[in-house]
Amino acid sequence: MADEDLSGLKIERSERSGRKRRFRRLDKKWLLLAGAFIIAAILAWMLLGGGTEVRAVAVSQIYPYQSYTTLNASGYVVAQRRAAVASKVTGQLVALFVEEGSRIEKGQVIARLESRDVQARLNQSIANLNVARSNLAQAKAELQDAGKTFARQKLLFRKGFTARADLDAAQARLDKAEAAVAAAESAVRAEESAVSGARVAVEYTLIRAPFDSVVLTKNADVGDIVTPLGAAANAKSAVVTIADLDSLQVEADISESNLGLVKKGQPCAIQLDSIPDERFPGQVHMIVPTADRTKATVMTKIRFLRMDPRILPEMSAKVAFLSRPAEEWERKPHTAVPQGSVVSRERRETVFVIMDGRVEEVEVKTGNRINGMIEILQGLKSGERVVADPPARLSGGEKVRVVEK
Repeated sequence: MADEDLSGLKIERSERSGRKRRFRRLDKKWLLLAGAFIIAAILAWMLLGGGTEVRAVAVSQIYPYQSYTTLNASGYVVAQRRAAVASKVTGQLVALFVEEGSRIEKGQVIARLESRDVQARLNQSIANLNVARSNLAQAKAELQDAGKTFARQKLLFRKGFTARADLDAAQARLDKAEAAVAAAESAVRAEESAVSGARVAVEYTLIRAPFDSVVLTKNADVGDIVTPLGAAANAKSAVVTIADLDSLQVEADISESNLGLVKKGQPCAIQLDSIPDERFPGQVHMIVPTADRTKATVMTKIRFLRMDPRILPEMSAKVAFLSRPAEEWERKPHTAVPQGSVVSRERRETVFVIMDGRVEEVEVKTGNRINGMIEILQGLKSGERVVADPPARLSGGEKVRVVEK
């Protein structure tokens, strides 16, 4: 019975070996598929996003004075001498001799009002003055004749050839002539004053520049009614607005907490948004002795040490307050990259420029080290992207992948 049981436990070797052969074929198939998938993934990674990982920096323009800037502020260019030029009398504008941008000198006639009425009064005053001067001349002649008559009567009276009444009559005539001369002289002075007043009235019709300046805006045209008050709907109070461009300064607000970093006479570098590539030397002219409670700031006025015709009122400006005066070359832009971007190889200095996903090794000529940056004198231009801290094995033509770190 036991032998029969054991005889039933036999292994079919042919069936077992067949399964093993099928498993081997399946394993090889899956291995081939997995290998192909891995190779395809590697190729896709290399084609789509592969390459050496690098960090990119831009070639920039720097100014050496930035390394010793203590404070930065923004503000506007403001003319310290500015005026809205108007007339002292009401009248119609009949001539305008300037336009926007015109440079005018002190005393120059800017415009003229209609002046026929005041000119007529001036002519009348001059005629009255001539009449008064003629009356004065006549009175002086009468005085001279009365004086001679009185002298003769006085001599004849002493010798007893004339009566006392004749002498008294000569004396009365002389006194009357003297009074007439005094009255005539007063009349002349009165008419001279009238002429002066008439001339002033005529002068009021001529609008003159109060100082050397440039016309900023034209506020009235020929035919407009100009009045000092501008109360009428069609009346203009100002003819032109002018400014002295030699008085231009930058007005910037400084936070109260930073006020200790600013002092009168401190050197500055001024940048205008309209002239971004140039820095103008400046100096703190005044710290206005009052604060703006709403903004917690104090106004500071910075004057230009070198004027430029391109500087205009109301331009926006940025001011860098410096710890020492900046030299001329320190206010000029310099092309620079971080010092780690420059690699010394085979006695030459190179950088890796990133172009279309690859790097190109470019030889450069370097200059000064400026606050962690190195000046590039030749080989690069502003705006290009270079590799920051390139790996030791990086070479030209190699594909790279820019990452953010």
